[in-house]
Amino acid sequence: MTTTMAPAREVVRAADRVAAARRRVTVGETLGQTMTMAWRALKKMLRNPEQFFDVALQPILFTAMFAFIFGGAISGDVESYLPLMVPGILAQTVLTTCMATGTQLREDMEKGVFDRFKSLPIARIAPLAGPMVADLLRYTIAATLTFGMGLVMGYRPGGGAGGVLAAILLAIFTGWSLAWVFTWVGTIARSAQAVQGISMMILFPLTFLSNAFVPVETLPGWLAAFVRVNPVSHLVTAARDLANGALVSGEVAWTLLACLIVIAIFAPLSVRSYKRHM
Repeated sequence: MTTTMAPAREVVRAADRVAAARRRVTVGETLGQTMTMAWRALKKMLRNPEQFFDVALQPILFTAMFAFIFGGAISGDVESYLPLMVPGILAQTVLTTCMATGTQLREDMEKGVFDRFKSLPIARIAPLAGPMVADLLRYTIAATLTFGMGLVMGYRPGGGAGGVLAAILLAIFTGWSLAWVFTWVGTIARSAQAVQGISMMILFPLTFLSNAFVPVETLPGWLAAFVRVNPVSHLVTAARDLANGALVSGEVAWTLLACLIVIAIFAPLSVRSYKRHM
């Protein structure tokens, strides 16, 4: 029994010595390593163009579909509905796009890609944050196509180019912050399919039970109460204020504060859960 336990203790001590000998990674090195991982993820996207199908087709399809189906019923005509709907489609598209972050992370972990990082003296957050930085390109494409399709259909944002750009940046930052939630889900779920199912179960109700597609005043009282506190509703309202009037309202501040809170909670949780696999 003693003979069996001795080698095990030596292995543990050796692992502890290796961990203790690891040099602490500086902030500058962490940023550099994150950008290296982002470049790796970007090259992977470029070699697999099908990863852009959702961000290229969904904004065009959803903008046209929702406009023609609900435009006449809600606002009387399509053109009058676009100022209400396009910021809602912007929020929906960016938020559903960020679900792919956790799914792709889980797929890489299942394939053993992250096992290669075990021997590298890199910051533990770099393999997680790198792909998320690369995903900013996907968010940008989705947001740009949403407004582009709206302009083709007759949408004329009153906030001008500056207001539209501010709305896009706010939506991208919100999507990036929520991607930390799905990154954490990706580290604890058992399969990529489970990550996708959990993510859809979280985001789809929040997206459709918001003010993205209908005015809150038209909803029953109990549902309107939920819609008003729904975080997605705050994002949609903030995007409308920026795009339609170049107005930096309190909704913009609440959205930014919520994003920072989400990052502060789920970024450390993601790294901690990721370390268990390392």
